[in-house]
Amino acid sequence: MLIRFNKPYGVLSQFTPEGRWRGLKDHIDLPEVYVAGRLDADSEGLLLLTDEGPLQARIADPRFKMEKTYLVQVEGVVSDQALTALASGVTLNDGPTLPARASAVVPPTDLWPRHPPIRERQSIPTAWLELTIREGRNRQVRRMTAAVGLPTLRLIRTAVGPYNLEGLPTGTWQRV
Repeated sequence: MLIRFNKPYGVLSQFTPEGRWRGLKDHIDLPEVYVAGRLDADSEGLLLLTDEGPLQARIADPRFKMEKTYLVQVEGVVSDQALTALASGVTLNDGPTLPARASAVVPPTDLWPRHPPIRERQSIPTAWLELTIREGRNRQVRRMTAAVGLPTLRLIRTAVGPYNLEGLPTGTWQRV
């Protein structure tokens, strides 16, 4: 069994709540399913869960380099130089990243509201990127955008390999 879950902001990629963060048990009441790949509590979007060990490994193990696509709201103006750097791979404190696909996109109009809303500063513009990576380092997308001078304000994973968020409202799940 494979489940797609549209993880809201503030929910951990584990069933047990911790501190101020809620757990998956508030949304998914199924026995013996496990997260296949993590998503930080302050990130939103597609999280896959399964009860099949080999499938979990294929999705989560970095050796398989399954693509993950994100919509990223950043602080600042996206330059061609920043997009080129992201596409080429940037050097982080734990080494260089693999090349990514990066493009500036029109601000999405069909997104659910985030609770709490992101902080916006009137004097600093925001922009949106679509970024596709084949790794899964800790907070990698946030660190990559920061490395090119574009701090992440909101991060939404829209796809993992062939699986996406299409037709899945925030906080809901569906068997694939």
